[in-house]
Amino acid sequence: MSAADAPQDAVRDGRMAPASTLGVLATLRRAAQVSPELLEGLTLTLALAVVAAAARVLVPVAVQQTVDTAILAPGGADVTRAAALVGIAAVGLAVGAACSALVNVRLFRSSEAGLLTLRTRAFRHVHDLSVLTQNTERRGSLVSRVTSDVDTISMFVQWGGIMLLVSVLQILVATTLMAVYSWQLTLLVWACFVPLLVVLPRMQRGVNRRYAAVRERYGAMLGAVSEAVVGAETIRAYGVAARTQRRIDGAVAATRRAMVRAQNLVAVVFSSGVLVANLVLAVVVVAGTWLGVAGDLTVGRVLAFLFLVQLFTGPVQMATEILNELQNAISGWRRVLGVLETPVDVAEPGDDAVPSPRGPAALTFQHVGYAYPGGPPVLQDVDLQVAAGTSVAVVGATGSGKTTLAKLVARFMDPTTGAVLLDGVDLRRVASTDLRRRVVLVPQEGFLFDGTLTQNIAYGLRDEAAALGPDLPPHVEARVAQVVEELGLDAWVAELPAGMSTSVGQRGELLSAGERQLVALARARLADGDLLLLDEATSAVDPVAEVRIARALRELARGRTTLTIAHRLSTAEAADLVVVVHAGRVVEVGTHTELVARGEHYASMHAAWVSQTR
Repeated sequence: MSAADAPQDAVRDGRMAPASTLGVLATLRRAAQVSPELLEGLTLTLALAVVAAAARVLVPVAVQQTVDTAILAPGGADVTRAAALVGIAAVGLAVGAACSALVNVRLFRSSEAGLLTLRTRAFRHVHDLSVLTQNTERRGSLVSRVTSDVDTISMFVQWGGIMLLVSVLQILVATTLMAVYSWQLTLLVWACFVPLLVVLPRMQRGVNRRYAAVRERYGAMLGAVSEAVVGAETIRAYGVAARTQRRIDGAVAATRRAMVRAQNLVAVVFSSGVLVANLVLAVVVVAGTWLGVAGDLTVGRVLAFLFLVQLFTGPVQMATEILNELQNAISGWRRVLGVLETPVDVAEPGDDAVPSPRGPAALTFQHVGYAYPGGPPVLQDVDLQVAAGTSVAVVGATGSGKTTLAKLVARFMDPTTGAVLLDGVDLRRVASTDLRRRVVLVPQEGFLFDGTLTQNIAYGLRDEAAALGPDLPPHVEARVAQVVEELGLDAWVAELPAGMSTSVGQRGELLSAGERQLVALARARLADGDLLLLDEATSAVDPVAEVRIARALRELARGRTTLTIAHRLSTAEAADLVVVVHAGRVVEVGTHTELVARGEHYASMHAAWVSQTR
């Protein structure tokens, strides 16, 4: 599959792209496009790196000059010249060290700026993807793409990048100077490394594949661990701790095996570099001695060449290790780029956006059909008109498609056929900022963030950046308190240990299911939408909480258009309009009284419900 085909396949099946299929160079080019800050000031950085690399050859040159022109001078040792040469070398090394430090600082700054852009873009793209696409990837694995995979890139860019740059320059400078001293020995050095250069690309491709497996296994391990942590209560309740532990152990062991396989090949590659480096040194000692005896090389040149060989072989060995780290970073890049390459299936309308002003909201379904990727249609040819200010109860058996209707109105996904209109405008032409301002969803299980009751309700102030911070401004706290009072929840808050400052715990675990729903309703009231989507959640709460929820719902729905996924028919009895969904089709629409009198699907459902409640 080509890189160009990957996004299209993702569109067809709605899944998260597992990883980019770009080659190494194409991946690096794409990385530079995604994070252009990585290349900022690169010309000056390269110039400084050249100076730093050139400074490293000052020692061999100083050794050669000191031995040949000072120590072994025809007129006897020249101490003054030797001291001058050493002083010049010391100054040059100091300048080189300063340049090397500047290179490190500049690369660190540019890499951090680039990785900041990468993290931000990847995280934003994840949020731009539909919930359906997000759900194709396990949460832990998805989080690893914007955390540990980026960390892998960071380690290479900040350490391997500078080392690879300096190593390449050092090899070039050392080769040039070696050729000046002895072209014969220079050819001999390169001849020893030719076999390694031939084999190394193939070995690097193997390292690339093995590190790709490491990143994949690591993501799967994080997914298994995070799932077990979140589902700890269920695991204990059903006594499946041992089974869960075996699964986590298997994921950890698979990650270990993948890492060991990668490191085994890395060890072979690195050891090959060490072996060739030692071989080169031995060959140069023998050949250099022979050339020196023949009178083709001076003692100083032989010694300088040996120093240059060390400067040459050191970076070669380092380069093999850095290239291994590069393969790990490339694997991380590909997984992050896989996120960015995943098409946004619920796209912003862009310049074609139609303003959607606040006010009474009318809802229309025009021949709407929907099928989940790879599955049969769950909605077929749905036609429905909901006038502004109407309360609608959508009823039907489990799997009938009623929840899918609500997801389409919230635009968590777009219909496969037909259109959903808000005040006569296709939702696909409404900007998400307008849509989220006008359409508010209260899910069956409201998600709460770790913080206080006030902080969680304040999330309803979506345009208030201050509402997301730990310290809320007084006017935000006052508005939250007002909403609590408007919904009649002040008596409940008074029962809490710390009132509005009560901590809800992670995912709201310190509150009951009914209390979490009350927080979700208060948050929705604060959001002040024109159209409310309610997924009824009172079947598993105690009677006191049910009364509070019902009272809050009445206040919340007053003067607004409401679409309620009704799990209990008492909600349908109180609605202005009842919509009956069966096998993906709207089979009945009318008031409760009309549908009972009609004696069809709704009448049968209502009779069964009445008999169960007696």
